[in-house]
Amino acid sequence: MQYSIMLKPVKIGQILKISLLLALLISLPRSIYIYNMLSDGNLELSGDLLIDFLGRYVFFVVFSWIMLQFNTNTVYLYFKESPRLRVMLSILVNILILILFLNLFNYLFPFITGQEMDDRARGFSNFNYTVLMVVLFFIARVLRLQTDQQESKLENERLKQQNLQSELAALKNQIDPHFLFNSLNSLTSLIRDNKPATQFVNKLSHMYRYILQSGDSNLVAVKEELKFLESYAYLIETRYRDRFKLNIEINEAYLDEKLPPMALQLLVENAVKHNEISASHPLKVDIVQRNGSIFVENGIRPRTNLADGTKNGLINLKKRYALLLKQDLTIRQDNDIFSVELPLAKEA
Repeated sequence: MQYSIMLKPVKIGQILKISLLLALLISLPRSIYIYNMLSDGNLELSGDLLIDFLGRYVFFVVFSWIMLQFNTNTVYLYFKESPRLRVMLSILVNILILILFLNLFNYLFPFITGQEMDDRARGFSNFNYTVLMVVLFFIARVLRLQTDQQESKLENERLKQQNLQSELAALKNQIDPHFLFNSLNSLTSLIRDNKPATQFVNKLSHMYRYILQSGDSNLVAVKEELKFLESYAYLIETRYRDRFKLNIEINEAYLDEKLPPMALQLLVENAVKHNEISASHPLKVDIVQRNGSIFVENGIRPRTNLADGTKNGLINLKKRYALLLKQDLTIRQDNDIFSVELPLAKEA
């Protein structure tokens, strides 16, 4: 299972309850022993005895809580992409925590109880902590898997709900495609002598067809996106002429890989919406492939009359990447360059 920033942590309260219960269970043999000694009259109840018992119990609780917190949440937060490294680190840190607690307990024991711990008691204590460490390691794994499964079910339900809402919105807003295509064809016949206008309508028709066809797909091939982007770029170039330039450099080996529909078009549209486009300040958008991802980059020259709501497209795209690919959309803005990295999914 691959983890992302959306990793849901195991609840602190749940970890604390398990820690309290485990500490109680591992203290149970000693509790029974003390009870029997008290019942037989071989031991008297005293403040030192209670302090000894409570001190051991508190140490077990703290040890259990730290181990569970580390093995269920912390290690997954910082080592998301490398399961092998995560396991090796978990084992190493668990051993270090065990050694630290054993030394700390042995050091503090005389101060807590007022008496030294003999070798037999120290060996028994070391054994208890070692067994507890192994048990906690496996409990942490079960907790992590359980939490991930619950989150996966919730995420699937969210996706189903979003798909239903999208389908409903499409049904509400969709004009009969045949009607629109027939209207575009009729318009083409009226302006057939005007080649630029005919080309414009044909590109618009291609865009609409692609939007309808890709509506049923969560991911599309890069080559299909580029065809759609070519039509969209034509519409922009028709408006801005030589004030707008689109540069595409993508290796053919990546053309069959996948990304969410209209991702490239959305980022080009975002660049057009946000930046000044004039004869003195033309807009150039570069779409290049590096390190298995596609980067969409443009110079930054903000418009003075930026319309409200222009960030919704980027937010929508980030959500789609998180839901569909379990990956982050990396956005950078430095040296007057705005750059968005689009990770690609391998061809299924």
